[in-house]
Amino acid sequence: MRFCIETLGCKVNQFESQAVEAALTARGHSVCAPGDGCDACIVNTCSVTAESGRKSRQAVRRLKRMEGGAVIAVCGCYAQLSPGDAASLGADVVMGAGDRMKLVDAIERLCEARRKNPGETGRVIDVGDASSRREFEKLSGGSGGGRTRALLKIQDGCDNHCAYCVIPRARGRGRSLPPDEVGAQAGRLSGAGYREIVITGIEISSYGNDSGGGYSLSDAVRAAAADAPEARLRLGSLWPGAVTREFARALAEIPGLCPHFHLSLQSGCDKTLRRMGRRYAAADAASAVRALRGEFPGCGITADLIAGFPGETDGEFSETLDFIEKCAFSRMHIFPFSARPGTAAAAMPDQQTRDVKRARAAAARALAGCMSREFARSNVGAAADVLFETESGGVSAGYAGNYLRVYAPGGGMRNLTRRVVITRAIGEDAFGVVGG
Repeated sequence: MRFCIETLGCKVNQFESQAVEAALTARGHSVCAPGDGCDACIVNTCSVTAESGRKSRQAVRRLKRMEGGAVIAVCGCYAQLSPGDAASLGADVVMGAGDRMKLVDAIERLCEARRKNPGETGRVIDVGDASSRREFEKLSGGSGGGRTRALLKIQDGCDNHCAYCVIPRARGRGRSLPPDEVGAQAGRLSGAGYREIVITGIEISSYGNDSGGGYSLSDAVRAAAADAPEARLRLGSLWPGAVTREFARALAEIPGLCPHFHLSLQSGCDKTLRRMGRRYAAADAASAVRALRGEFPGCGITADLIAGFPGETDGEFSETLDFIEKCAFSRMHIFPFSARPGTAAAAMPDQQTRDVKRARAAAARALAGCMSREFARSNVGAAADVLFETESGGVSAGYAGNYLRVYAPGGGMRNLTRRVVITRAIGEDAFGVVGG
């Protein structure tokens, strides 16, 4: 069987797609490009915003046109929340945000049935009940040896129920992979040649909450470091209110952890945060930034921001701009608010116009760009360990531990870490010399 996978959305989806690919190739099937005569096309969908749902539908339609005779399988959060809509697009297999091996089995069965009987029109729709999931689904990430960066999913589900978010309905309650199994998977990925492991999940700051106090996120990172001492580790998105001085100190004791932290900020205004249902204040986020910089001098701190949330006034947005400028984030991901049907935010009064949302997002991006350029300039003269990933025209490029993108002359360094002295900033990136 020849198959392709198209993935939308977050790093968790990317990890799960890698796991499906690994399972199918282990059974003797081969990956091919869309339009290259696939027997099966898999779309791992996203539903975090209305726009991501639209893109998910668009991907299914496109693959249906390109590979009309293939089995079209749709999984992920959009399929979990809207299985009927996914089926109406012409999907043959519709499964949700769990049971990935059941998905693999269903694709195999339907492809085999069509091989024997080309007129077979059977369909499988089985999304399950996300709210009933209590066990962490153990999957193996990575897609072959010799790669630079691997994803390691250690947590699934979310218990926060923010006003704009459907993920708790799509993913269910928070659940965690025990630390010893985190370590075992990290060791396997390191042994396969990966030089960096990104520890990810739907809401990793809640890791271990389902263990009754048996373990925490720092325990998982410590286990990964112990079993994969040759790889450097990078954390996924953190809940700002969970980043305390004690947490930062615990992380600082773990060897191989990259000095880069991403905060799921969303706003720097207390009134907006309360409407969002975020359950922390701007002061908590500022404290998190101070704690991380106190333990990791020169670290990169990135953040997410939603612009134009319902009810956000010009004054509140200005408060957010002032806040992020004081925090001096190294990079930011900024999104105009996108109403997701069925969420509390979609029914709130004082919805912003598209023009207002776009203008505020543009203003925040302009400020974020200034901060990113300043961060790059602040690294000039410093030495950084850079993991190189690409090479073009005699110049190699990769990322320092603090997530600064660095270019350096020379080749033959892909998948290798080299000490680089930063000599100048190039916009939001930097240029340096290997070995100084």
